[in-house]
Amino acid sequence: MPGNFLTPLTVSVIIPVYNEVTNIARVIGEIKALPPDPAYTLEILVVDGGSKDGTVEAARSAGARVLPQKERGYGAACYTGFEASTTEIVVFLDGDYSDPPASLPALLAPLVDNRADLVLGTRIGSLTGSGAGRDALPAQAVWGNRLVTGLIRLLYGYKLSDLPSFKAIRRKKLAAFGMQEMTYGWTTEMLVKAVRSKYRVVEVPVAYRPRGGGKSKVSGTVRGTLKAAYFLLRTTFRYTRWQPLA
Repeated sequence: MPGNFLTPLTVSVIIPVYNEVTNIARVIGEIKALPPDPAYTLEILVVDGGSKDGTVEAARSAGARVLPQKERGYGAACYTGFEASTTEIVVFLDGDYSDPPASLPALLAPLVDNRADLVLGTRIGSLTGSGAGRDALPAQAVWGNRLVTGLIRLLYGYKLSDLPSFKAIRRKKLAAFGMQEMTYGWTTEMLVKAVRSKYRVVEVPVAYRPRGGGKSKVSGTVRGTLKAAYFLLRTTFRYTRWQPLA
């Protein structure tokens, strides 16, 4: 049933950052430049992991609310934003310019129309090496993604195309998961618990982009890549016995 536009849904766009002064104002600017939609209202929450390069000041100047990250880790940043939000829908989007805010309306549409519980902004072009975004992901990220999505299909019986950073979910649905992974395993935990909960998962292709500047904290180094791979694989196996609350 389509959303009631007389009472717009409230949406928090949560952006984890660490030393992204080159990119964060551009990302916030693109979100603010989106045409108004009567179906929802947006707030922007930037969660900072201790940046030293002026990221916080740039985010505030661009019009975002900035929150200090409570503990280290990508999942901890996402959880900080989730805890601070009071909206009906939360969106997670990276602050390095790679996730395109122009796709935000497409991600929200299945939630507004009550056709989904979780919507994933899948990086199809980057994963297949064709079309928009084909050069945006390094080879090790592509292969790691394929490995984990393959294991999810094997262990949980559900076929996913991607483990994207860009995703939208109803806040109450996410709260029911009791999220534990404060590391790079955050997205994997969310996906496997959504599958185990029989949530309606919708994938929306997005035109993923190369980061706007700076160096990736994950795929930019061998250590970062191996660390992320460890947490992704550990999380994939960790929740095979998890059951949703009645």
